[in-house]
Amino acid sequence: MVHDFTCGTRALDFAGTLRARRYEEPFEFLATPSDLDSWFVESGLVSTGIPVSDDDLTSALELREAIYALIWSRLHARDMPRGAIDVVNAFAAHPPVRPVLGAGTWSAIGDVSQALSQIAREAIEIAGGDETHLLRECGRPECTQIYLDHSRGRRREWCSMASCGSRMKAKAYRERRRAAA
Repeated sequence: MVHDFTCGTRALDFAGTLRARRYEEPFEFLATPSDLDSWFVESGLVSTGIPVSDDDLTSALELREAIYALIWSRLHARDMPRGAIDVVNAFAAHPPVRPVLGAGTWSAIGDVSQALSQIAREAIEIAGGDETHLLRECGRPECTQIYLDHSRGRRREWCSMASCGSRMKAKAYRERRRAAA
């Protein structure tokens, strides 16, 4: 698995495919059409790979940035940018992926437009829903992942304990050891 899914929803995980946004050169997880195709499959959005063109990738990145702008504004209790609202609504206007029942199992099928529509619809539910108070940004300064904090007590500090959480705890441990020495 190439991609991480730690934010609580596919829409937030999709927005998180550009990491370390505060850096001059953030880390791009969707650099090629095949990266986008693998993200669709690994996220469970579609069951099998779908053809993705360079234009599809450009559209996906436009949607991703609009979602991030909406979620960031909700996180910081600011008005959502009108342009981002328009972009997300335009993508959501297309039909979403389609579940198909087979012999004892089901699958999700669709094209790029349908997959992006599904993500846009999920983003609308987050940005306009009643869980915006659960939005958090990872506590690791280098990370810019935004996630939904469904933890007990709402005290989750990191996007993922396996990555950012373990790094921050190891750093704190090293600092305590240096201070004690």
